[in-house]
Amino acid sequence: MAQLIVMPKFGLTMTEGTIGSWNVAVGDTIAEGDILCEIETDKLTNEFESPKAGVLLKIIEGNGATVTCLEPIAIIGEANEDISSLLTGIAAPSEDEKATPNEAPVIETPAKTAGGRINASPLAKKLAKEKGIDLGLITGTGAKGSITVDDVNNYTPIAEADLKISVSPVAKKMAEASGLDLNTMAGDGRIMKKDVAAQLTASAESLPEVIRLKGMRKTIAKRMSESFLTSPRVTYTRPVDATAMKEFRAKLKPEFDKRGLKLTFNHIIMKVCAQALLEYPHVNGSLVDDTLTLHPHAHIGLAIGLDSGLLVPNVKNCDTKSLAQIAEETEKLIADAKSGTTNMDDLVGGTFTLTNLGAYGITSFSPIINQPELAILGIDAMVDTPVVIGDQIAIRPMMNLSLTADHRIIDGMLAAQFLQRIGEYLETPSLLLV
Repeated sequence: MAQLIVMPKFGLTMTEGTIGSWNVAVGDTIAEGDILCEIETDKLTNEFESPKAGVLLKIIEGNGATVTCLEPIAIIGEANEDISSLLTGIAAPSEDEKATPNEAPVIETPAKTAGGRINASPLAKKLAKEKGIDLGLITGTGAKGSITVDDVNNYTPIAEADLKISVSPVAKKMAEASGLDLNTMAGDGRIMKKDVAAQLTASAESLPEVIRLKGMRKTIAKRMSESFLTSPRVTYTRPVDATAMKEFRAKLKPEFDKRGLKLTFNHIIMKVCAQALLEYPHVNGSLVDDTLTLHPHAHIGLAIGLDSGLLVPNVKNCDTKSLAQIAEETEKLIADAKSGTTNMDDLVGGTFTLTNLGAYGITSFSPIINQPELAILGIDAMVDTPVVIGDQIAIRPMMNLSLTADHRIIDGMLAAQFLQRIGEYLETPSLLLV
């Protein structure tokens, strides 16, 4: 029986999602658990698995559509099934999807099937016939290589009159399909299939790689641009002597090891920042339009680098949790991010963010604020540095902290005071007990 497939709700706070790209086409046979499409939110990109096996009878919302959670995006059922009752109240189909309810879907997954059939939408086939274009010459850009209406409209055949050289029919088809101008090929005699293939290979090797942003990287690009244009930001950098923090970690590490927990400098700095944020509530705020919200608890995010981009899950209520709890929850968030199982709720609600580039030898940088937060702390590399202590010169592990703050709310004095307080806690960790 046909079933409406709705926009999934990946987390309690998710209200809508954008369809990044469909992985299947109308007429495809789908197994339960197959990836139907990519769903993008402002925080994450998820692969949406089919909850039902059957044939994809209709795509209600196409690529790029933003849909409210639990609203229909597609219909899956059995071939030839009447879906008219499910379409009641749904917007009219696009021109290339129009079909009578009883019309059997065309099931052709590859660009050209073993039997030589061409995979193209009904409207694309009709348009190609009207224009007298051989579909076999067109390279499809739709799902699984299917030929779309745009492919037909954008196709430009090579006219015989435009050719100043002799070329075989197969070579001519290859050139037309790839957009190669045969007149630019020099050589003796007739141009053959192998000549075109060699030219295409050489051209491909000399061309730059062009990548269309999608998924997480597209979302990150959009959010970073918005943040850059939203916040008049200033970055303040302060050196910190990390000697006491290193000793503090070394003393606690054996106990953490007994509990099967990992203790890193990130965990310690998160705990320190949580305490400092309670003392400076205007830093622990968020600004949306003209409304400033001062949060009673510190939900601290940690930027996690993945091949596809950055995720910033956050540990809720760091100010009320022990260092061991912060360490345990942070490591779980990191593991979830790397395995692709991050919960949407872990990505929202943050009040302050940490980003650590110290492992790469970075000694100062200007991180971009994670909107609508008001500040972000960049952690730099520890570098053994000669410093003057009293009237002596000593070698100490010095570490810069780079605080980027939204100057609409956090002026220079407040930012400096907040950063100074973080430094005091890190240089004297016992203050956390006071």
